[in-house]
Amino acid sequence: MTITLTMKQEDELWAEAKRNSPQQPEREPFEILCEMPKQLGKGYERYIELYPQLWLAISDFESHDDVLVKMPEWDHPLQFCVLLCGKIMDEYGGQLGEGYTCISGSGVQRQMLLKSPKSRYVGVNIHMSPKLLATFFPNQAGEIPHQLRLLAKGNDWQTLIYPETTMAIGGIAQQIINCPYQGITKRMYLQAKVLELMALQLVPILAAQNGLQPSPRLKPSTIARIHYAKEILSAHLENPPSLMELAQIVGVSDRTLQRGFRELFGKTAFSYLTEKRMELAEQLLRQGNITVAEVAHRVGYSEPRRFAEAFKRKFGIAPSGCLLGKKSVSGT
Repeated sequence: MTITLTMKQEDELWAEAKRNSPQQPEREPFEILCEMPKQLGKGYERYIELYPQLWLAISDFESHDDVLVKMPEWDHPLQFCVLLCGKIMDEYGGQLGEGYTCISGSGVQRQMLLKSPKSRYVGVNIHMSPKLLATFFPNQAGEIPHQLRLLAKGNDWQTLIYPETTMAIGGIAQQIINCPYQGITKRMYLQAKVLELMALQLVPILAAQNGLQPSPRLKPSTIARIHYAKEILSAHLENPPSLMELAQIVGVSDRTLQRGFRELFGKTAFSYLTEKRMELAEQLLRQGNITVAEVAHRVGYSEPRRFAEAFKRKFGIAPSGCLLGKKSVSGT
């Protein structure tokens, strides 16, 4: 069963649950416990004010059904999210959880559908004013560094980025959830851990070797859109959008999308898609218990012959040979 809600309806359910949550006199004065609405599941969210204009939410709940939320256009805050259990997907291919975190920049969020499958959800969510970027990560002039200005968009469309969930990120999220301290020590500990978590999620934006360093010919906002396009392709290998559709989804022209892929990743969008398809195909073939035709279909090829030709160009061996273990295509 799928429960469909508007964002307003979901907010109203949580607000009612907050009013009905039992009082917790032993809780910290800067902490609010809110039980999950019974219509949606069981569990809780804890909200902790760590700084003025910065709240940490810690979630641990289990949903009874799949939930589909209709998000309107709205002014979104800056948000850093990590899910250790559960998965949230948007209609454009973005995914939080199961290997991916999310940085949701401030600005105008596009209208979209968010789907949360029936599951247990454990994670942390940081809501903050984008002005705090200049406080926590200032440049020499005490302003937001130019590499991070794509996260503070004002009246423009927000930036969405889905960095991978590294072991370090997962470890910090666990430490936040399992904070061993109380009182002012707890608040100080969580302040430090939240900054550490944000820094780790920002590494892909700041690291030139990961292709996210601003190109002299591409705006930071365009760079973020190109990376969003890459994530969409990675999530839809079997049935990816066309180049025109992909460009429309992320909000750039098809020409800018192609140029961005070449500048940031050294290849075209089609080459990137083919590369990811072949990597998945090789993994499936090495696992066995599957036919070449099934693998071709799984990675988006309707004709096994075309799949075999692409696979041999990439690895120098036919898919059937890889399936039989005749040669390690990865060189091991």
